[in-house]
Amino acid sequence: MKEYEFSGKTVEEAIAEGLAALSLEREQAEIVVLEEGKKGGLFSKGVKARVKICKKASDGERAAQFLEGLFPYMNVTATTELEEGEQVHINIVTPNSYAVIGHRGEILDAMQALAGAVANIGREEYERVVVDCENYREKREQTLRRLAERLADKAVRTGRKVSLEPMTPYERRIIHSALADNTDVKTISEGKEPVRYIVVVPNNLRYDRETRYGDRRGYDRDRRGGYDRREGGYDRDRRGGYDRREGGYDRDRRGGYDRREGGYDRGSRPSAPRPAKRAPYFGTYLGNSGAGKKEEEGEKEE
Repeated sequence: MKEYEFSGKTVEEAIAEGLAALSLEREQAEIVVLEEGKKGGLFSKGVKARVKICKKASDGERAAQFLEGLFPYMNVTATTELEEGEQVHINIVTPNSYAVIGHRGEILDAMQALAGAVANIGREEYERVVVDCENYREKREQTLRRLAERLADKAVRTGRKVSLEPMTPYERRIIHSALADNTDVKTISEGKEPVRYIVVVPNNLRYDRETRYGDRRGYDRDRRGGYDRREGGYDRDRRGGYDRREGGYDRDRRGGYDRREGGYDRGSRPSAPRPAKRAPYFGTYLGNSGAGKKEEEGEKEE
């Protein structure tokens, strides 16, 4: 921001002159006092007061200036284009877009978070700041909406839940919004940040043997056919102290009696079943001009 210097007999006089010359209100200006000024005496000459005045940067301008100061540390040659309205929109223009966008927009998201923090310094109400490069945000949103529709169709066709890759809150809102009017599925968020993800649940969800008994009734396929006291059923592999998996009796633990501990070990039972592994994700990668375009997908049904 360009600065101007003004002088006067007093500081207030210099400030008033500067504000009038720049057509600014006092709250719109940044003022730096360079010289307080002194009155002349019998044997001394007076010194005028001097001030430096410039127009105060807006929230968006502060954020854009911050990003431009960040580029040299990233070894990136880039400039910013600022649009201010209901929200602050900063577009980054650079020949090396991949260095600014990063893998799946990670660098761009980080820069947006920092720019938003700078723009909202001293504000009571939060003002949203969007940092974009080569229209990446719109392209990513279109990709996520297509992905949401495709996975909804797959969930309905198979009757199974489908998990997506972990996403940022902004991208999860796009998925929720894309399927909000779909009468065949619903979407839920699971997990904790930063690995919170969306699960698409079809209304015709099919419960197979593993889901019905393993997830809902505590049925463990590794222990069926035996009574497991912790789960409420027999364990044939270790009934009465005989351990078939080891090829014979466990003398130290026969009949529940643990000689090594000097008494019965009621807690020494076969280990609890492992929790079911969560599904791999459906994921997408939206490239950019610097790295080429590709799309990677992975899936899992529950």
